[in-house]
Amino acid sequence: MESDKRDIVISQIRAGHDAISALNALNDDQISKALRVLAMAVLEHSNEILGANSLDLQKIDSSDYRYDRLKLTRERLEDISKGISSVAMLPSPLGRMLGWDVRSNGMVIRRVSVPLGVVGVIYEARPNVTLDVFALCFKSGNICLLKGSKDAYDTNKAIVDIIKATLIDLQINPDVVMLLPPEHEATDILITATEWVDLVIPRGGSGLIKSVRSNAKVPVIETGAGICHTYFDESGDVVMGAGIIDNAKTRRVTVCNALDTLLINEKRLKDLPALCQALIDSKVKIVADDRAMDALKGHYPDELLQRGCVEGDAHTEYLSYAMSVFTVKDLSAAIRHINTVGSKHSETIITTDSDAAASFQKEVDASCVYVNLPTSFTDGGQFGLGAEIGISTQKLHARGPMGLEALTTYKWLINGNGQVREK
Repeated sequence: MESDKRDIVISQIRAGHDAISALNALNDDQISKALRVLAMAVLEHSNEILGANSLDLQKIDSSDYRYDRLKLTRERLEDISKGISSVAMLPSPLGRMLGWDVRSNGMVIRRVSVPLGVVGVIYEARPNVTLDVFALCFKSGNICLLKGSKDAYDTNKAIVDIIKATLIDLQINPDVVMLLPPEHEATDILITATEWVDLVIPRGGSGLIKSVRSNAKVPVIETGAGICHTYFDESGDVVMGAGIIDNAKTRRVTVCNALDTLLINEKRLKDLPALCQALIDSKVKIVADDRAMDALKGHYPDELLQRGCVEGDAHTEYLSYAMSVFTVKDLSAAIRHINTVGSKHSETIITTDSDAAASFQKEVDASCVYVNLPTSFTDGGQFGLGAEIGISTQKLHARGPMGLEALTTYKWLINGNGQVREK
């Protein structure tokens, strides 16, 4: 990146950092009102957003998995607008009393929730993230630094222009949100700006997440990559299982909570054709191990079957109309498989055995572990969070869908009356 462009990125980051005091001066009523106005503005300016989005869509092949992530429609904008309104109605996560104590010397100690500060989010395609992230950061008192991809730059710019115009109309400092240039070099600057940035959240494929994790000096929360499993247990109900598998795989194949691998108990292989029957309508390609292939042969279209799951298939996040099927001996084998190759995102078991369900939820190492439900429910809106800034697959600070509470930390407030420490 040329030095003048580098200076622009640094100036954006610093301007965001300098806007912290202006954001902290707002009360929750002002913040909520701004979000409600923004929700309406998104709909009022939908033609501008969709026009910019059409320019971005021309840059990418419609068969590319990113195309669906990038595409906005009036229906999707309406959903985004509703999400912003939902965030506006949520109680503020700030100023909550998390702990309180009076020491023997009369000193009063309180632990109170506060914003993280300056949050940078790096994401690919998905322009809906632009609005979701801003709404959550703004509601939780955090400065929002957005680093989108080149694929979505026209859409992101149109959206951020609308956000800034809304803030200016309400006499709020527009520097509380910044859209950084789409070049990769801007990411390098953002993830090393320890003086001005408190946290970076990468949302995207495993390549992006690994790159940020390896090179960042700013603290990182990993989100996005999902290798999600469904285990059909020995006691699983076929009708229920077929519905869950179909929804998990085909509801929206390019999202991180979509099904990638079906694990089936070897005692239930005869039911595999019924479990996969609904997938035929969506032309889902199945990559199956030998035993699963033998069970599907003659019951599933040959052109949609591929024999021979290998180790590499187990690590695949398909993001398309494709999935793997592995045969496992029992519940323990299914849990071992998931804990070995899973991405700690979302996993589910289909079973009528309460003991198996309890063991699965206790032993599977993932942020979201379901019983008799599709992994497609892993979503901030579905969890009552209004929206999400990402789905954390790590264990420190936040795990699973990250809503307002996950964008706060706390500080200790200590009050006294002249006490001095004696030891």
